[in-house]
Amino acid sequence: MQHRMKTHQLTAEQISRLLRECLVGCLATVGIDNTPYVTPVHFVYTDGDIYFHGLPKGQKISNIQVNPDISFKIYKMDGLLLDADGKPCDTNTEYQSVIAQGKAEIVSDIDRKRKVLNAIVDKYTPQYSGCQVPDNMVKGTAVVAVRITQLTGKYWN
Repeated sequence: MQHRMKTHQLTAEQISRLLRECLVGCLATVGIDNTPYVTPVHFVYTDGDIYFHGLPKGQKISNIQVNPDISFKIYKMDGLLLDADGKPCDTNTEYQSVIAQGKAEIVSDIDRKRKVLNAIVDKYTPQYSGCQVPDNMVKGTAVVAVRITQLTGKYWN
């Protein structure tokens, strides 16, 4: 484990807060030919799992169907920490990051899909909270659950 991971770990509460507040995460999957594929996704963190949605077909869905093992990263950059002596190589970054590893599962249960899609609406477009997501949209949208098997977070400031 690198030094910063040992000395600058986020607490479980800080990790949870960052997962609730960050707007975009990067999902890493592996294709049938073992090629890595990284996709930015909108997501929600609820009940200890990460959920995202999208089209029911595409590279990330195909990869998950072949290999459900994923990695997921969020990152919040708070600013640059400039060196007091003006040395560009000693400039650093103030940040917080979380990396999750887990198993992805395509959700088929309509009620669970609706719950997740409502949570996504609440997070990204709260002005539409409480509006009914039409049945055809629930059925036609892929919802993926990530069961987290490992979760780490670190920071620097």
